[in-house]
This record gives sequence, C-alpha cells and structure tokens, in this order.
Amino acid sequence: MLRYKQFLKIPEDEIVDGILQLHESVFKGSNMLVEKIKSKPKVLINVALDQSTVVGYKIGYELNSDKYYSWYGAVHEEYRGKGVASRLLDQQHCYLVKSGYQIVQTKTRNKWRSMLILNIKKGFNVMETFTDDEGIHRIVLEKKLSTNKMSVNRIPND
Repeated sequence: MLRYKQFLKIPEDEIVDGILQLHESVFKGSNMLVEKIKSKPKVLINVALDQSTVVGYKIGYELNSDKYYSWYGAVHEEYRGKGVASRLLDQQHCYLVKSGYQIVQTKTRNKWRSMLILNIKKGFNVMETFTDDEGIHRIVLEKKLSTNKMSVNRIPND
C-alpha cells in the first residue's frame, strides 16, 4: 500500500535522494534540482512512497498570490497506470484550494503525452504553445481551481 506525504520545505535526505533518483531516470539533470527548489517561493512537494522508496513526486511553487506553478512530477515506470500521478495531482490541487490559489499552471511537451492527457482529464485547458530557446515545443496549460468543499475534502493529507 502506498503512502502519500506532503512537504512545505525540502524533506529529509532519504526522501530527497529518492526524488533525485526518480528525476534523473525520467528527466536527467537532477544535479541542480535541490538548488532550484530552494530558490522557488512557497514550494510544495508531494511524494508517493512504497515503504520508504519514492515511487512518485509532484513539485510546485507560487507564481503569485493567485497562481501556482505545478513544476516537476514523475512516477516510477513500475507504478505508472495505477493512479499515482492522479493522486499526487489531486493532493496538490486540494492544498492549493485550501491555501487560496485561484489558478494552477503547468507546462509540458508532446513527448510526455500521458501527463498531457492527465492534465486535460483533470480540467486543465491549453492556453498557448511556444518553442523554447532550445528549440523544444512546449505546451502551457492552466486550470481554474474549484472551491467546491467536496473537492477540497476528498483528498486526505496523510
């Protein structure tokens, strides 16, 4: 059974090491991730654990008092298709609603189709696309966060 934890700051080393290993396996370039996280305002880190092993994570930070950026997220390949990413996203959004944010934004690529599809299923709208400085096509998505009490209370913070 998976456990889900939420952190408002950099978690203990064992969790950080698990996030970095998973990040490296999916995105590469994990060597500067902790420093990048430390430089962001009002960071929220959601983690899925199988025993003490990090099998998924979702990291975000505040853009302004109304808008939050859902930044990095990954699920270990053996745990994909089991609702882990969906649960991490729901937990993040539940926290954001309780914290008064109105909008959550994310960016993705066509390469990450499962994340694009999940975001659309969870109510995100494509706002724009652009080609970044490295020539990579990016997709910007946003979701207006609901203040419906049922959606706020259905995901426990465990």
